[in-house]
Amino acid sequence: MRNQMSRRTVLRGAGVAIALPALECMIPSVSARSNGFEKDEPRRMVAINMELSFHPPNLMPTKAGRDYETTRYLKPLTDLRDDFTVISGTSHPDVDGGHAASKSWLTGAPHPGAANFKNSISMDQLAAQQIGLQTRLAYMALGGDGISVTSNGVKIPGNPWPSHYFKKLFLEGRPREKSVQVERLREGRSVLDTVLDSAKRMKKRVSPQDQQKLEEFFSAVREAEQKLHKSEKWQEKPKPVVDAKPPNDIRDQKRMIDRARQMYDMMHLAIQTDSTRLMTYAIGDGSHVPLLPGVSMNYHDLSHHGQDPEKLKQLATVESEHVKAFGDFIRRLKVTREGESNLLDRTMVMLGSHMHSGGHNNRNLPIVFAGGGFRHGQHLAFDVDDNCELANLYVTMLQRLGLEVDSFASSTGTMRGIEVKRT
Repeated sequence: MRNQMSRRTVLRGAGVAIALPALECMIPSVSARSNGFEKDEPRRMVAINMELSFHPPNLMPTKAGRDYETTRYLKPLTDLRDDFTVISGTSHPDVDGGHAASKSWLTGAPHPGAANFKNSISMDQLAAQQIGLQTRLAYMALGGDGISVTSNGVKIPGNPWPSHYFKKLFLEGRPREKSVQVERLREGRSVLDTVLDSAKRMKKRVSPQDQQKLEEFFSAVREAEQKLHKSEKWQEKPKPVVDAKPPNDIRDQKRMIDRARQMYDMMHLAIQTDSTRLMTYAIGDGSHVPLLPGVSMNYHDLSHHGQDPEKLKQLATVESEHVKAFGDFIRRLKVTREGESNLLDRTMVMLGSHMHSGGHNNRNLPIVFAGGGFRHGQHLAFDVDDNCELANLYVTMLQRLGLEVDSFASSTGTMRGIEVKRT
């Protein structure tokens, strides 16, 4: 007769009760496949979501291939043409709901607007599980509304203040503060050790199926212990010294372009010091009137322009400035040397949105994909009606980071047309 255990059964250790989770199987280890990087080269990724998207005719070329015409928004990026690829005709199947689709942009989880929606892990967090231990911070979630999602489907809140990350990355705490933090980390490891011992004793009383779930739980606990141990080691290491002053956070949301540029500055510093290799950034501020010449309406209303000429004119002013700020970020990565290469060649940067435009259409998404050591300089156009899975690009990116994955969300493989530069 099989032993019965209540669902309320918990593991107890050091006065802490932890419920047994139903965990997913652990993902494969870091890949040994060849992906164009030398063994010890850093591999990085930045994903930037424009929450109100772009006016497509101003961004997306009409002609495919390498001799595409430069659009209004891309003209300021002419000098970078060979450093990025414009991608059209991609989406996530069954991801709908207009603005709600932002929750699924990096996960591909279907029907984010539904009442019973359950999200899945975002691709940056999948990568963080594998390479996050290599840097001081496993990842950075920037911006007011997060687009990163844990393995349990919980959104990770974004932080809108550059000073928050400057402090975490570059400002040393007082000795007493550091010792307290180390002690807290050690206490956390002690709790996990006790919980793991309890779980091992419990394993003898359950069915083979439950034993498998417990094995997955053991793996999760060991992973948590590794992260705590890594955090403790980083507390002992001095933080990098940078030739930059702590930023004065811009609280006025009308200065949205200046706010975005502050975030790009922080991302550049984080990449330059190899403090993290995974970053997500959600750009919003939609309910405010941008402080830009000729703009008198709030950003969100402009995105719902209804083809009104004056709204389109003002919208173009706002979106042009956002693309210029993005271009300046790419340039800084390109001119910053790292070893025999530069930061851009070792960093994939994806700029896009979960919507085609401000009109709540979640098909034919705009994507500008830069850096990472790929052969760029093209408009990669897929069918605007029968879209290619955006998750195919995510598989390509995850493999480039060194993960041994062949699928993610709705993917059918890697994205054809995205090739590594030959050296």
